[in-house]
Amino acid sequence: MNRTDRLLAIVLELQGKQQQRAEDLASTFEVSRRTIYRDVLALCEAGVPVVSTPGRGYNLVDGYFLPPLSFDSQEAIMLLLGSQVMAQSFDDEYRRVAEAAGRKIAGVLPPALRTEVEQLRKSIQFVVNDGSGSTSSLLPRLRQAVLERRRVRFRYFTRLSGGEESEREVDPYTLIHMAGAWYLIAYCHLRLGIRHFRLERIEELRLLNKRFNPPPERPAYREDRQQRGVTVRVLFTPQVARWVLEERYFYVTASEMSGAGLLVTMRVRHEDEVLRWLLGWGTSVRVLEPPSLQKLLSEEARRVLQSYEVGNPLLT
Repeated sequence: MNRTDRLLAIVLELQGKQQQRAEDLASTFEVSRRTIYRDVLALCEAGVPVVSTPGRGYNLVDGYFLPPLSFDSQEAIMLLLGSQVMAQSFDDEYRRVAEAAGRKIAGVLPPALRTEVEQLRKSIQFVVNDGSGSTSSLLPRLRQAVLERRRVRFRYFTRLSGGEESEREVDPYTLIHMAGAWYLIAYCHLRLGIRHFRLERIEELRLLNKRFNPPPERPAYREDRQQRGVTVRVLFTPQVARWVLEERYFYVTASEMSGAGLLVTMRVRHEDEVLRWLLGWGTSVRVLEPPSLQKLLSEEARRVLQSYEVGNPLLT
């Protein structure tokens, strides 16, 4: 990296992380601290308002932003595609913001580059499933709770047979969008630990006046496989093996192709979690273990058959 690029990168670092020590910057750019001292002096002489605080490092004066940057076609298309994905993934408020950001980026491009980017944009598209309308209505209030550090209360439904319902009071830490669904990572006062809540399963959300102090490091999404203590092994016929692998089912931990078909291993908390998925494959799948799931699947299939028998009041 030449010096000009490094000076720009230092300003971007200070804008993004607010305060940086000389040794941190030296480590990031693989130069000596003396070089960083000279670079910061050069930035100050060029009019960039860098403030040095003894013992704490460098930061930029509040309100300072770099002048508009120039983008090549690859950089511009990534930004525009990113704004397109964000516009589809958030609620109406943030969707408008993402769309406005995309228009601003496209508006400052030179005409020749704008044409090239627009052609690329038409050739590469992301279609994002942003979930149900109820999810979109929850997002603004949960964002508010996260920012204001306010405890929330809601009814939550777990995916057990019949649907298990409970009232939860939680400290909301983080919102995460994964695999087309929104999740809330929060401390649950009922379970006395960090839990992940899928927003589609939340009803009657209320913000409380109780405040909380978040942990020093915000919890990220973490799949706790220790809680998934039930091992399920199933065999799919060779004819559907390709489609099973294509689906990338959440609970699958291993898959192996053999002459008999595709052997799939899953880890679940409750057998009910995979019951409906297995039923969807009909006679193309056979449960090898556990025996309790074999029995559960057989009983559910029998109930499905009975629901179509003559005389069933649901068919009249």
